[in-house]
Amino acid sequence: MALTGFVIIMTETAPAGLLPQLASGLRISEALAGQLVSAYALGTVLAAVPAIRLTERISRKPLLLIGIGGFAAANAVTALAGGFAVALGARFVAGAFSGLLWGMIAYARAIVPPSRAGSGLAVAMVGTPIALSIGTPLGSLAGAMVGWRWTFAALSMIAVGLICWALVAVPNRPGRSTAERTPVLRVLGIRGVAPVLLVVFTWMLGHNILYTYIAPYLA
Repeated sequence: MALTGFVIIMTETAPAGLLPQLASGLRISEALAGQLVSAYALGTVLAAVPAIRLTERISRKPLLLIGIGGFAAANAVTALAGGFAVALGARFVAGAFSGLLWGMIAYARAIVPPSRAGSGLAVAMVGTPIALSIGTPLGSLAGAMVGWRWTFAALSMIAVGLICWALVAVPNRPGRSTAERTPVLRVLGIRGVAPVLLVVFTWMLGHNILYTYIAPYLA
């Protein structure tokens, strides 16, 4: 699950460090290349809640494998894209699978003993800071040395390796009954939830705008 989070974040942030190379390779402006991040984010926002609700009854392991497979395919298409439209579509699809997989991170709680549920979730989230602090800079360096296409190809190959590992090592768990579902409006009505969501939304909006164009800004 930690490696899944790593692949998700790396796929999301890779275009930021490779923006000049992407713009040059796809023959577009850097401003337009930044929309590859926007397409990913749009896919996540639009797909997250519907994907999680439609798949909540499905067994967790097959669903995890499908989600990771989606990343392998989307990154492979991005690596081979001959034009901006194809790359943009692949990024949207990757974002949609991101929405599905983020909703499954809690799966980590179900595959460890109840007494270690908190530790399991913490370990599963370790992939995020590692991707941001180490993976993205290394991906940018590799992209500068061998080309941005190889960075996305490498992410696709990591996803394929992760599928093989999960097939062997990850235990399956059943989905959950829709009777366990809490209505969204009821969640929003819980005291403190709305202010927290507002703060996170504002922070993430500024964060994403800054990191997307960090390469041309620093240049």
